[in-house]
Amino acid sequence: MCLGVPAQVVELKEGGRIAVVDFGGGVLREVDASFTPVKVGDYVVVHAGTIIATVDPEEAVESIRTWNEIISMLKAEDPGEPGGQGA
Repeated sequence: MCLGVPAQVVELKEGGRIAVVDFGGGVLREVDASFTPVKVGDYVVVHAGTIIATVDPEEAVESIRTWNEIISMLKAEDPGEPGGQGA
């Protein structure tokens, strides 16, 4: 199964070959942008450290919101997680 994660491009490096992306909540990572032309502000889908597509901003924001909800629910279910049910 492949998983593409939405993010927003916040910086370009090395002539646009590397993008710094924000996965939401300030989680920043450098990813390969050499296969998909992007600019700062674009919303993209990242798979295996590579931008594989640009996406509509409204769709991306909704997807990021959904991912954050899923992460919050998983944290609440993990008794070892600070603030989880076992805390």
